[in-house]
Amino acid sequence: MSALKTHIARTFVRLYTHPGLRQLRRARATLWRRLTSAPAQVHYFHQADDPYSHLCAQVLARLAGDYQITLVPHLVSPPHDSAAPERARLAHWSLRDAATLAQAFGLQAPEAAHDGLPDASAVQATEAALADALHAGTFVAQAASISAGLWQPGFNIAPQGIATPQRVAACKAQGDALRKRAGHYLGGTFYYAGEWYWGLDRLHFLEERLRDEGLCHLPTAPLIAPVHEVALAPRHSPGESASGATLDYFLSFRSPYTYLALPRARALAAHYGAQLRLRFVLPMVMRGLPVPVEKRLYIVSDVAREAQRLGMAFGNAVDPVGKPVERGYALLHRALQVGKGVEFAASFLQGVWADGLDAGSDAGLNAIAARAGFDAAWVQAALQDAGWQAEAAANREDLLALDLWGVPSFRVNQRPGHWGQDRLWVIEHELRAAQA
Repeated sequence: MSALKTHIARTFVRLYTHPGLRQLRRARATLWRRLTSAPAQVHYFHQADDPYSHLCAQVLARLAGDYQITLVPHLVSPPHDSAAPERARLAHWSLRDAATLAQAFGLQAPEAAHDGLPDASAVQATEAALADALHAGTFVAQAASISAGLWQPGFNIAPQGIATPQRVAACKAQGDALRKRAGHYLGGTFYYAGEWYWGLDRLHFLEERLRDEGLCHLPTAPLIAPVHEVALAPRHSPGESASGATLDYFLSFRSPYTYLALPRARALAAHYGAQLRLRFVLPMVMRGLPVPVEKRLYIVSDVAREAQRLGMAFGNAVDPVGKPVERGYALLHRALQVGKGVEFAASFLQGVWADGLDAGSDAGLNAIAARAGFDAAWVQAALQDAGWQAEAAANREDLLALDLWGVPSFRVNQRPGHWGQDRLWVIEHELRAAQA
């Protein structure tokens, strides 16, 4: 990347993700709504065969009741292949992950009979029933029970009043067009005044914003979907640890979520006495998996919110895609051999996502390495070692064997893997179980 392109990209991300500008955009939207006496409209996009949408459907009525909003639902199609490149793995993971979330939030977990996928004819019937509810204006009240007909054994979808396939297709096309125009690609998402919120994991951001704007009927009531976060709970008994436990951390230097997760992963391993093992893999785009513009923009804006919540700097970024990642992995490969892999990874991730360091330049890479205790001569020697390539390939095979493909992903010992920095609270539960 040329110096000019690097500067332009860094400036754009810094402005696009600046917390002050986010607050300014929110204040402007609020002021306009009040000046025009317009209702506070929250748009919800529902994908019938998406387990996360099934969870969202169960909180819609409460969201509409707890807040002074107009909740506008839409029916949408699954994401395009470019946004869901591992569709079969996504289906399996979503079902398993949604069951974990359902238990945490006290909701009905989705179930499917056919290898993680609901029956196609049942999906069509569900979409038709949802389209009818949209037409009748009863979607918010009926979505949970209609969705239960698809995801819950023993429930059935009411056969009367089923919309025609043409009406369902038109309904989804309208929802898809609005979702794309507003800048997203997934179901189970909420959109309010220029900002997106995905699923139960980000609903707390929406609730907090609505409360800040004075739109909550009972501000002292608990959130519908509070944050689940790492607690570093006391050990079961003094001196007890998860001794012998291994916490595998599958990461990518191009993933800003990897940057967000590393401090908490380090804290978990230290607190519970587990070995943190870094498993680096090539970024998806460097493995031939495209990332659409809507996804890239949502990720950086979402990471900015999460970074602010976690008290981490973010936005002075230089995307390390391509050679910078490869150079970073060459150094990480060598740093791991001398027991300083975590220190180097932390320095690299902070450097490219928060400090504006260009890992593609010698000056930037040397600055990153120096913070981890390595000099320029060590950097040059490490860059000549191609051993990182075999290590990255082996890590990728192990990640795929877990039926996962994205990063950051985690695994405690030989337990099932978990994807996403939002699931570190699940990893903490498993580390506590390893104490027993």
